[in-house]
Amino acid sequence: MSYTVVIPARFASSRLPGKPLLDIAGKPMIQHVWERAVASDASRVVIATEDQRVFDACQRFGAEVLMTLASHESGTDRLQEVVSKLGLGDDEIVVNVQGDEPLIPKAAIAQVAENLAAKPAAGIATLGEAISDIEVVFNPNAVKAVADNQGYALYFSRAPMPWCRDDWAGEELKLPDNAPFLRHIGIYAYRVGFLHEFVRWPMGVLERFERLEQLRAMENGVRIHIAKACVEIPGGVDTEADLQSVRKILAASAK
Repeated sequence: MSYTVVIPARFASSRLPGKPLLDIAGKPMIQHVWERAVASDASRVVIATEDQRVFDACQRFGAEVLMTLASHESGTDRLQEVVSKLGLGDDEIVVNVQGDEPLIPKAAIAQVAENLAAKPAAGIATLGEAISDIEVVFNPNAVKAVADNQGYALYFSRAPMPWCRDDWAGEELKLPDNAPFLRHIGIYAYRVGFLHEFVRWPMGVLERFERLEQLRAMENGVRIHIAKACVEIPGGVDTEADLQSVRKILAASAK
């Protein structure tokens, strides 16, 4: 099947300025992400940035790169600008891979695109992973998802869900056996036509409170398919500690 990968790569970062260009095992971070996307089954891989320094670096290692506006309020807005510039058709599929995920497995990129292609009723497909740690369930930085029997999302939240009423009635909180806790992983496949609609919608009420863009789509009737990832997906680089951890992993793999 045919799909395009778009990798947003913003230079600005409050915790790690210039994040896309930070060196990891002799390459800028964004190059590692691009190489993994190229290794997937994608027909085309495009990096989108608002910064000339990132643009120039990407051209040096041979990537296709586009300059985008710096004023976008969300990553989805930036993605829509890219698909418009590329002239992609409404039925084409685009996978959004974040520019700070140098360990993203190529299998996960292909999986999310294939899932969307197989679900014509969905405008978006995404992935999740089972949660086995009670601290993750109650961590607001870990987004939880619940889905119906066909894998279509019912809701995404930073709150614990589902709420295990009987098991959590006492003081001790523990994970019940076989509880369907699913942590959302932020990789998305979109139909291009959905992206053009999304940018015309105002921020949703639920989105405003949860600070989760996918809720805007759900509030407007768009179905989201979520499946368990076929491979373990390592976390991205958000902090200095994350950066040092990824440096060690990739330095060891290069030996």
